[in-house]
Amino acid sequence: MVAKFDLNDDSVVVVIGTGAGGGVLSNELAQQGVKVVALEAGGRYLPEDYINDEWDSFAQLAWTDARTTSGSWRVARDFAGLPAWIVKAVGGTTTHWAGASIRFQDHEWKALTTYGKVEGANLLDWPIDAAEMAPWYEKAETKLGVTRTGDRAGLPGNNNFKVFEKGAKAVGYSEVHTGRMAINSRDYDDRMACQQTGFCFQGCKWGAKWSAAYTDIPRGEATGNLEVRERSHVARILHNDQGKVTGVEYFDKDGNLQMQKARIVCVAGNSFESPRLLLNSASSMFPNGLANSSGMVGKNYMRHTTGSVYAIFDKPVRMWRGTTMAGIMQDEARHDPSRGFVGGYELETLSLGLPFMAAFLNPGAWGRSFTTALDSYENMAGMWIVGEDMPQLTNGVTLSDTKDQFGLPVANVNFDDHPNDIAMRNHAYQRGIAIYEAVGATRTMPTTPYPSTHNLGTNRMSEKPEDGVVNKWGQSHDIANLFVSDGSQFTTGAAENPTLTIVALAIRQADHIAREMSAGNI
Repeated sequence: MVAKFDLNDDSVVVVIGTGAGGGVLSNELAQQGVKVVALEAGGRYLPEDYINDEWDSFAQLAWTDARTTSGSWRVARDFAGLPAWIVKAVGGTTTHWAGASIRFQDHEWKALTTYGKVEGANLLDWPIDAAEMAPWYEKAETKLGVTRTGDRAGLPGNNNFKVFEKGAKAVGYSEVHTGRMAINSRDYDDRMACQQTGFCFQGCKWGAKWSAAYTDIPRGEATGNLEVRERSHVARILHNDQGKVTGVEYFDKDGNLQMQKARIVCVAGNSFESPRLLLNSASSMFPNGLANSSGMVGKNYMRHTTGSVYAIFDKPVRMWRGTTMAGIMQDEARHDPSRGFVGGYELETLSLGLPFMAAFLNPGAWGRSFTTALDSYENMAGMWIVGEDMPQLTNGVTLSDTKDQFGLPVANVNFDDHPNDIAMRNHAYQRGIAIYEAVGATRTMPTTPYPSTHNLGTNRMSEKPEDGVVNKWGQSHDIANLFVSDGSQFTTGAAENPTLTIVALAIRQADHIAREMSAGNI
């Protein structure tokens, strides 16, 4: 029987958000006997509800609440109200993610030490390292069923991959394969094997791709220790005169304001909503927002250095067939400043359905060059750039003058590319073009970044309280019973897709919280 906890039960842990961080944390705590109330702003959709149609699926799943943008990034011009393409639903963006699950490289935990000071960047070493994270990564890989780890085979390569692989090897790359993916290549953990449908971003109708929506959340509920309240939009976190958090106020599905008491509050609302919530929770004791004595809440936003390269060939590729992102080239994911930038990047296969291709290929484009590209869609191959971008103090989330449907100030997202980001992107464009030209592309099209899917760093982890928001456990430096449990705790972004690391940190954090609760420390 699914648990139901009283609003006045101050022994529960309240988790805000149910994605890769919050969904996993909720389940892991519930499995250890901890009572959890998970508050999710969106509704609940399961594989039978997902829609294999791009625009209809976007309308069903995407977070389209008001947001504003500023800064010189192209997204602010093209998609001013949609700085991120993330999900508002139980399971969060694990519904929409592609599934790429790659560990950070050892040096990426220590970016400041490795790269040295970079002008204009606010680099910092993580207070944890690869050795400490290794056992947690292994637990995360087992949970997600990551291919090419353990005894799990890789996914088969579709046509988009075959073109990508042949080109990459032709220009001298060797680390190219179908990726470490949280998508089953064979039946695993009560989930069937990938059926190669190609609608990975629209929710996996087969459940072959791991999502907290249909794995961790129902398993946590089955323990009787987890209650998920969907369509519950958290407004602010409350605290007492001693500065400890005591609960959260949220708007329920009917728009009524409720207050859930809590022993501990864990914020996992993505890198826009988490800092927004802390800033909206300002009080006379915390005038600049909760957990913000350092002034770092909302600062140091990272989105990865991204962009795409598409190419047209004289024969059909039909890149949309098969797994969306089962292909990766990792040779450039190294630190080699001789290329003109610090850090590295990966190239990953990517196809977008025709509606999104029309929206994202060159937003605002008009005329023959645009229409002929869409006419050649059947003969097109595509790849995506994922690179380590530089944290900058001026990049981040502040409270906008715009209010949401509940009268709360929304997140304004400000972003400017760092010169290192631009140099990396230009290098990646050239290498992507070279890969496709090596296998006979008749036309190549580097494209600008889309709305962000990798949102990181706005409540960053730091050893010293003055440098960040949370400690090595994701625990607020300022408030012992307040935690951050999503990608906003990332100190730096690394070159790898972030979900595996978010999951590993959530498993580790749950272990820490349960232990500290048992000891009576929090």
